[in-house]
Amino acid sequence: MSKVKCIIIEDEPLAVKILSEYISQVPFLELQGTFKDAILATDYLRDNRIDLMFLDIHLPKLKGMAFLKTITHPPAVIITTAYHQYAVEGYDLNVTDYLLKPFEFERFLIAVNKVKTAEREIQRPPENHETKDYLFLSVQKKKVKVLFSEITYVESQREYIKIVTTKNAYVSKMSTHEIETLLPTNLFKRIHRSFIVSINKIDSYTAEFVEVNDVSIPIGRGYRDSIENL
Repeated sequence: MSKVKCIIIEDEPLAVKILSEYISQVPFLELQGTFKDAILATDYLRDNRIDLMFLDIHLPKLKGMAFLKTITHPPAVIITTAYHQYAVEGYDLNVTDYLLKPFEFERFLIAVNKVKTAEREIQRPPENHETKDYLFLSVQKKKVKVLFSEITYVESQREYIKIVTTKNAYVSKMSTHEIETLLPTNLFKRIHRSFIVSINKIDSYTAEFVEVNDVSIPIGRGYRDSIENL
């Protein structure tokens, strides 16, 4: 079973202790770190791949909801707070669940199981056995057919992505996470929070960069193991 990598962003030591203990009791969760404010968490997220954040709302320096709005492609988020009035805003930001303090382990388990269920849905192969070698991309109010064999790399551009092919480049309004779920995992590799590359188009690579059609693409710190496993 693949592990769900998670972090805690919480300034109350007791709340951090309880969450850490709860996480340790769930086999599919793997705690990567705890942060007392959102600024420290931002630095970590810049270079590391995370599947889930436990996010308090009332944080020093930058409040939880404001922090969440700054993340272009956030991981799954479970809000933890003593203030129920933020629930509606949290769901507007597409959070997975909302835990009202103090919460019991059973309620915590319900929340994290939602994350695991969503992950399974993304990874589940299509029921039909037809192998597609293309996708249709929404570009300027029309659907454009893009062959997997022609894609060289995908780059995140805030709420948009740019797909660069051997013939053209297309910009579409979707997240890097969304396009990643549509690309065959045997043909494409996520090497950075903002980049996905075609494995067949890689000319060379180092510990820090991948060369694709004379373009140097950075490798994120949290993705270096995956590139070594090519």
